[in-house]
Amino acid sequence: MTAAWQSWQTSPDRFSKAAGTLPSLVADMEHAVRTTRAGNEPGERRALLRAAADLYCLLRSYLRRSGRVDLAVVAADRAMRAAEDADDPLRIAAAQWNLGHALLAAGQPAEAEEVALCAAERVAAARMPETGRVAMTGALQLVAVVAAARRRRWWEARDRLTRHAAPAARAVSDDSNLAWTVFGPTNVALHAVPIEMEAGETGEALHTADAIDTKGLPSLERKFTFGLEVAACHSQRRDDAAALLALLSLEAIAPQDLARTPLARQLVLTVIRRARAMHARQAEQLALRMGLV
Repeated sequence: MTAAWQSWQTSPDRFSKAAGTLPSLVADMEHAVRTTRAGNEPGERRALLRAAADLYCLLRSYLRRSGRVDLAVVAADRAMRAAEDADDPLRIAAAQWNLGHALLAAGQPAEAEEVALCAAERVAAARMPETGRVAMTGALQLVAVVAAARRRRWWEARDRLTRHAAPAARAVSDDSNLAWTVFGPTNVALHAVPIEMEAGETGEALHTADAIDTKGLPSLERKFTFGLEVAACHSQRRDDAAALLALLSLEAIAPQDLARTPLARQLVLTVIRRARAMHARQAEQLALRMGLV
């Protein structure tokens, strides 16, 4: 399971690899869990259920990024059931974090916020190591930050980022990857960019982005999302040359993500339509590589 998650978070061709491995992993896991139901080894069953929760969280991420938001919600629910059956507080919190992201993708920010904040309260009282409690609470607060921004509650999003997520990140002290959430100081800093972008403060968003170094992030997906937000900010300012440069940089690190992300495709088409001839031609070539035309 660790290898599958690492591949998903770090490989430029992660979609192809995940599509080739996830179906058999899910089938094998379901068979193993069914087999242990009648067994006399509760420790073995709990270990399998923890692995199942990790697998369904991974499946949730793959499905959301593949455009199957409906199935992503189902996968998040299965992760929750497995984590609860395993009686594992950390994985229960991780499953709720995944459910929050699935609900955000489904256009339900109010529901995502409720899930995240309720889960954060439960984590605060859960029996788990302090570092894990702080990191998971902070990761869940970031879901609530995004939800507030999606509901156009800019000040609430900024306040929650500053007062709740940032202190937790400082306590974690580095860019940990507990439960594959990538929670840490850099990820918290990244979340300030979409808040300002969605609020229409693109100049502030780009100023914030300039100060962030993503080299230490363990997740290619998070780096890609950050770069895409920068490209969107440039596009909002009608700086098509800068938007194109950002998109080409993303192609270099995550070509499959670029080809599959609706916002990326929209930005490329905008450059083709609006930019000067030289940049439009470069964008047309990029569109060909992405399979857009």
